[in-house]
Amino acid sequence: MAVFTRQPQHTTDDAPNTSELPAPEGRLARWRAGHPAAARALRWTATALSVALVLFALLVPNTLAALAWGKFVRIPVEAIIGAAVLLVLPRRPRLVAATVAGVGLAALTVLNLLDMGFNEYLGRGFNLVLDWGLLDDAQSYMKDTMGGAGATGLAIGAIVLVVLLFAVMTLATVRLSNLLVRHRTVAVRSTLAAAVVWTLAYALGVQFAGLPIASDHAAALLEIQARRVQTTLRDEAAFEREAKEDVFGSTPGDQLVPGLRGKDVLFTFIESYGRSALEDPLISPGVLKSLDTSDKALTEAGYAAKSGWLTSATYGGSSWLGHSTFLSGLWISSQQRFRTVTSGDHLTLTKAFQKTGDWRTVGVVPGVQKGWPEAKFYGLDNVYDAFHLGYKGPKFSWSTMPDQYALEAFQRLEHGKKRDQPLMAEIILTSSHQPWAPIPKMVGWDELGDGSVFDGIEKAGTDPSEVIADSNRSKEEYGKSVAYSLTSLTQWLERYGTEDTVLVFLGDHQPIARVSGQRASRDVPITIVAKDPKVLDKISGWGWTDGLKPDQDAPVWKMSDFRDRFLTAYGSKPSG
Repeated sequence: MAVFTRQPQHTTDDAPNTSELPAPEGRLARWRAGHPAAARALRWTATALSVALVLFALLVPNTLAALAWGKFVRIPVEAIIGAAVLLVLPRRPRLVAATVAGVGLAALTVLNLLDMGFNEYLGRGFNLVLDWGLLDDAQSYMKDTMGGAGATGLAIGAIVLVVLLFAVMTLATVRLSNLLVRHRTVAVRSTLAAAVVWTLAYALGVQFAGLPIASDHAAALLEIQARRVQTTLRDEAAFEREAKEDVFGSTPGDQLVPGLRGKDVLFTFIESYGRSALEDPLISPGVLKSLDTSDKALTEAGYAAKSGWLTSATYGGSSWLGHSTFLSGLWISSQQRFRTVTSGDHLTLTKAFQKTGDWRTVGVVPGVQKGWPEAKFYGLDNVYDAFHLGYKGPKFSWSTMPDQYALEAFQRLEHGKKRDQPLMAEIILTSSHQPWAPIPKMVGWDELGDGSVFDGIEKAGTDPSEVIADSNRSKEEYGKSVAYSLTSLTQWLERYGTEDTVLVFLGDHQPIARVSGQRASRDVPITIVAKDPKVLDKISGWGWTDGLKPDQDAPVWKMSDFRDRFLTAYGSKPSG
């Protein structure tokens, strides 16, 4: 019987036989064998990081205010249940379950981080159904604040971090599942012990650092998200029915606001002008001084004023929700509600003036930099956006132009012209929009020109990066910006107002929590100013404070109540 043997292949030194090179796994095994201490340390480190990452995902709160070390010294029941499930599953289902768990924990972490941001800036959590579109607005805001390159870099960085989070979290859960199986006996005993400790701690209410040791935090957060989605879906149909009901919707034009015939009525929103501007000691000094100075000047000019409080439907941002709530008389607290009401024919306060046929209705909206189909809903005959006010000066961060210029442009384009009809105007002032740096300064009204006068002021202003992360600095600069907006508006009224001017001005929402505080109300000031005493006599029963500053105990109404109260006070007849 012949025996065949394979002859060895000879190679030269400069042409190694690649088939004989060790595989990557082999090289790794050799490294581990050659460096046992380092390999052991690396394994322990990877395991510890995996455990820490999973616990972080299960225990991290969804608000910055609640972020404290004590939150992480707890026993999450979700980890106990997850370990028990993984221990009983066969290999392949176990790997699938571990991967799904990793993806789920990463998604939960992203939602918690979004909740943190939304609670910090808008005073509410992230809505899975409605709020994805607001991320685009956030990107636009960052572009105005940081510049295009900075905003793009930040967006790319955020996307990369999210992708890495999903990858690393999945690797962590798979690693821990493999570890459980390799040490099954210890894992089973540890899981049973943890379950017993969790149950006893839960039953006895055991706490550490003021927090219960037994945690079901992740499950509770998932329930919150599920309830938000469920509530959102239910709210859509209910609100659509509510928006169709309107006590003034069928009122003939000649029966709307007869008490204001012949008056120029100006509804003016001051961005982020909230109750904190008048009551927070770090914010209020400059604002109160501006109000006192303006009050005296307007009184000497023959004006009188009454002021109260409204509770806004929004907080920290989403100004259009406050505007639509105030003007529609409906509580517009979400983007979904906004879309529903603006796609219908509900009567807005501004449209009521258009419906009479006796007013020319205009909008001055310097913050609008793209198509604005809502103008029809608001009943505006003509709209002046950021590109139609003639401004040639610099932007002030998010704000496209200083309030003083926008008001002077309104005077030039509409209010100061000879006309055969009174005006009704919706004016939105933006200089007090975050990040409150740089802030414009008042210049001579005759010096405004095309706005180029602000070039030097903008260049000499504060950089947003110096303000945006500093709470106290933000408060100070916010107060300065509100004082500027109030001064611009009241000086315009003193300079250009007439016997027939009626000014209604208010804030659209409170500033973000970093400025207004974590427990701040959603109240904003509102003021009505006029020379004709009959105008204020008609609201004498409202209990508002005389002057531009409402007392602390002045009446507080929901912002959605104002439309009907105003229409009624000035003689409008409900349609039945």
